[in-house]
Amino acid sequence: MILDLFKLDGKVALVTGSNTGLGQGICKAYVEAGAKVVGVSRRPSTETAEMLGENFYNVIADLSTTDVIPRIIEEAVAKFGRIDILVNNAGIIKRQDSIEFSEENWDSVMNVNLKTVFFLTQAVGQQFIKQHSGGKIINIASMLSFQGGIRVPSYAAAKSGVRAITMSLANEWAKYGVNVNAIAPGYMATNNTQALRQDEERSADILARIPAGRWGTPADLEGAAVYLASAASDYVNGFTIAVDGGWLGR
Repeated sequence: MILDLFKLDGKVALVTGSNTGLGQGICKAYVEAGAKVVGVSRRPSTETAEMLGENFYNVIADLSTTDVIPRIIEEAVAKFGRIDILVNNAGIIKRQDSIEFSEENWDSVMNVNLKTVFFLTQAVGQQFIKQHSGGKIINIASMLSFQGGIRVPSYAAAKSGVRAITMSLANEWAKYGVNVNAIAPGYMATNNTQALRQDEERSADILARIPAGRWGTPADLEGAAVYLASAASDYVNGFTIAVDGGWLGR
């Protein structure tokens, strides 16, 4: 049956940024689809853990440094025995006029949003090869993987890089049975967009550009996240799916 292809029974997913927003929604969707989830977050994912119970395990780690990566892999495998899915969701954003943009703002965003994404993906890819099992990697890109944005040069650069390494790793790792794809969310009602949503003029401008006429929610991303993690997407490689209410098509 076609719907069986979307099931994640027996799979173990590693999801970064699991305490709120999109990451929490993806964790919830994976458990509902049958998977067990290891959530990585800088602060305890208390609400997510309460929601998902024994099917969720939280690793506390600061992804601004790659030093934590070996421990993340070790804890995930120790808890659930394997890793089948990786979602690189954790990210930060710094807003400042480009003419004044600081090196600190540049480096902090690039470290979390691109450098750690690559090296965590590399470590999970090594785990997939060790398991001889293939696997699924889903990177959370952005509309700014396609556009320049305003006052967020490091974020735009990092998210463009996420889209690029998605294609690059897909080229190299398909031979191992590993699918590497990405999701580009539109304007989502999350912590990262709180300042924009509170700015009435800017929020109105954004909504006027979105054909769907509303901000997205974590639930809007769940279908794409399950699809790319499941057998239904076994012949999809190196692609970035926009979940943006039509923004990029406008």
